[in-house]
Amino acid sequence: MNRRHFIRHAGAIATLASLSVFAASPVPEVQVFKSPSCGCCGSWVEHMRAAGFSVKVTEVVDATAARKRLGLPDRYGSCHTATVAGYVLEGHVPAAEVKRLLAAKPKAIGLAVPGMPPSAPGMDVPGRKDPYEVLLVDASGQSSVFARYPK
Repeated sequence: MNRRHFIRHAGAIATLASLSVFAASPVPEVQVFKSPSCGCCGSWVEHMRAAGFSVKVTEVVDATAARKRLGLPDRYGSCHTATVAGYVLEGHVPAAEVKRLLAAKPKAIGLAVPGMPPSAPGMDVPGRKDPYEVLLVDASGQSSVFARYPK
């Protein structure tokens, strides 16, 4: 390969490489605060990983403290609290809704699935399709329905 041939192709290769980096932009890391003994929280972590998220787990004695520190009112409480890209995720929020939140970037504290609905990701009770809502919690602590399940 001569020098002129190399230079001509090197530019094209560099352009293609840079395009592939932008096309495969990484999903931000999810930081989860959960009890070391909670199996459903571990199942939700696996749900998030299967959806392409990188997840860092911090085991805590009381996940409620993390929720309070992050400014999410107790009425939205569940068994684990997480953060992603500046948002709070409370409970068994479906990964699809987290991705939608990250794409829309609303002004909000984050998303919550209060309680522990048996058909939410990580709970997965076979045969159960109990309805539940994913709530968008705004800066004042008020909520609106972000999604309803089953869809």
